[in-house]
Amino acid sequence: MQSETQNILQTINSPADLKKLEISQLPELCKEIREYMVDILSHNPGHLASSLGAVEFTVALHYVFNTPYDKIVWDVGHQAYAHKILTGRREEFATLRKFGGLSGFPSPAESEYDAFIAGHASNSISAALGMSVAASLKHEDRKVIAVIGDGAISGGLAFEGLNNAASDPNDLLIILNDNDMAIDHNVGSLNQYLVQITTSPKYNKLRYNMYMRMKKYGLIDEKHRGQILRFGNSLKSLISRQQNIFEGLNIRYFGPIDGHDTAYIIRVLRDIKEMKGPKLLHLKTVKGKGYSPAEKDAIVWHAPGKFNKDTGERIKPCPPDGIPLYQDVFGETLVELAEKNDSIIGITPAMPTGCSMTKMAERFPSRTFDVGIAEEHAVTFSGGLAKEGMLPYCNIYSTFMQRAFDEVIHDVAIQNLHVVFCLDRAGLVGEDGMTHHGSFDLAFMRCIPNMTISAPMNEQYLRHLMFTAQETPTGPFTIRYPRGRGHCKDWRCIPQKLAVGKGRMLREGKDIALISIGEIGNAALAAAEKAKETAGIEASLYDMIFLKPIDEEILHHVGKNFDKIITLEDGTISGGLGSAVAEFMTENGYKPRIRRIGIPDTFIPHGKPLELEKLCKTDTESICNAIMEECRK
Repeated sequence: MQSETQNILQTINSPADLKKLEISQLPELCKEIREYMVDILSHNPGHLASSLGAVEFTVALHYVFNTPYDKIVWDVGHQAYAHKILTGRREEFATLRKFGGLSGFPSPAESEYDAFIAGHASNSISAALGMSVAASLKHEDRKVIAVIGDGAISGGLAFEGLNNAASDPNDLLIILNDNDMAIDHNVGSLNQYLVQITTSPKYNKLRYNMYMRMKKYGLIDEKHRGQILRFGNSLKSLISRQQNIFEGLNIRYFGPIDGHDTAYIIRVLRDIKEMKGPKLLHLKTVKGKGYSPAEKDAIVWHAPGKFNKDTGERIKPCPPDGIPLYQDVFGETLVELAEKNDSIIGITPAMPTGCSMTKMAERFPSRTFDVGIAEEHAVTFSGGLAKEGMLPYCNIYSTFMQRAFDEVIHDVAIQNLHVVFCLDRAGLVGEDGMTHHGSFDLAFMRCIPNMTISAPMNEQYLRHLMFTAQETPTGPFTIRYPRGRGHCKDWRCIPQKLAVGKGRMLREGKDIALISIGEIGNAALAAAEKAKETAGIEASLYDMIFLKPIDEEILHHVGKNFDKIITLEDGTISGGLGSAVAEFMTENGYKPRIRRIGIPDTFIPHGKPLELEKLCKTDTESICNAIMEECRK
């Protein structure tokens, strides 16, 4: 396909090559980029639909602006695949999200064209504003563009950036990629506003020309530009009988225009690129554009996995018989609990499908809330519900919970409110890489007073912990669990109430104590069996279940009976289980040698989970080697 139909694309190794093309050639180039993305992503899975919808304006941006001197900040970064292809990474695109290959998100370490990292949503306006102000302070004629899409405009940080952009002198250009989608459908009043908003291009041109003439004849100066802009906004609102939220913030607004008309986008960009002051170009796009299956079901095709590019049939991996995804166990268990407890509420920030909150939404729509890309709001909203006697199960991916740390402390923990935080995608998540690994939750939750922290070793214990969380009378309760499938065919057990702060012995031995929490306990158990077969080593293994409160009875037993300890966790070793065990042993006068196994104190790259586990030495073989090494000392 590439040699026969991608004749133009094969000549593009940089934006400089792109600028050599006639505008009339660009639609064909866009078609070839889409074909190339579909071809590669059909057998090397990634984020498909978002980048398909961003092709035309990506081409237009690189055609008009002088990148990498001019800066483009992408938000969210999974819509930047065409950007990668156009900026010297076409041949490497086949390595996307593979261990040692291209990142699935913009990465300044990977390319000078990637201005800022963007694995989480809503940071582009703030980051690009900082770059724009820096350029001004350094007297550089550098253009800075923030591309914000896939629902990221609804995030709180985006609003903070908009507010600041309106008040500080800058020439920032914001591209709003409005595809009426995030991962699932966009929610909230802002989305409805974007669907309805209209403006007059003739009016925008008239107002700008009037402003330039007044400036030319000395009737106004830059000092009073904001006053003229506000006057223009008021005049426009009077004529159209509609207030534009962006122009109400003193940000020049253009659009909405067709985000798939490359020639027209180029014309508009050329018209507005030299305008002074912050401005926003509103593009209406179709998520999944150009590939029929993705256009018809953009949610499924956001990240579809492998598929037959000709038929559109998704190639689903054959799961182990009867073993579900952890997220599905969560979703089904939540429904079971909600059927018996009317106070249970389900909350998710824009990830109902990913966390299987859709099951709750189908059964109890009035008790299920998708609050959009707004983790901070999700937490405080949960706190408000809990304050009035409801029991919110707030499901947030571990990596995204980092953004709501302040709200967990101030709006939940200080008041000791009964909110159940269900942290999906804990540990090493795989190909999404360092921005998405759930490395830090054990450590940052552990330092919060009143917080209960738990992690199931398998699906049955996820159900037990979800049941236990509703039985705990007060206080925030965290349950963190991994991405993917677990281990139990008989996961549909009857949920049992666990004793909070109590662990369990899984294996008894005399040579060394293994202390684990969560999913990694399965690898530890296999490693202990292998160490016995290989070297005759008898290891005890304790599944702590709870990090806080921690089982002091088990720790006293270990401190008294073992001089060698290995702690195991699929979180950072800085501040997590290993740190807790070491602190306990020191405070109680025990002096064992402690080896901590977990995610190292560094940012872990992307790759398959097994590859990353080997890199971090948290796989079964590495744990077995650690056991034997410690016992030889």
